[in-house]
Amino acid sequence: MPTTPEALLLGATALHAGFQLTVTTLVYPRLADTPAADWRRVHERHGRTITPLVAVVYAAVLAACGWALADPGPAVVAAASACGLALGTTAARAAPLHGRLADRPDPRLLARLLAVDRVRAVAAVAAVPAALAAAVG
Repeated sequence: MPTTPEALLLGATALHAGFQLTVTTLVYPRLADTPAADWRRVHERHGRTITPLVAVVYAAVLAACGWALADPGPAVVAAASACGLALGTTAARAAPLHGRLADRPDPRLLARLLAVDRVRAVAAVAAVPAALAAAVG
């Protein structure tokens, strides 16, 4: 049975949502609770360990969105838009905040990072039902 672009989009959005919810509910709260004395070491380890996973998940999302958008319906556009919001928020807000937090935990910047992360989580989760509608539609 051949894989459709919409089925791939559904799988990629589900993978992304699961990843993002794990980051939002488990990874970032633990990172935010890191004592200042341990911050640099823990933050560097976080970056080293999560970057390859981000690359794989985001590549899957981009590939799926690209394939599905070759012949899009409204549900594909909605799913891809939600994915775009999540990935764009990472590039425009989360990554720069991580850069500013590299040396020390600034409570204001950490609060911003957690808020930005919640936007990514909502967007990633919102993509799933849209992708499901595309896959069954």
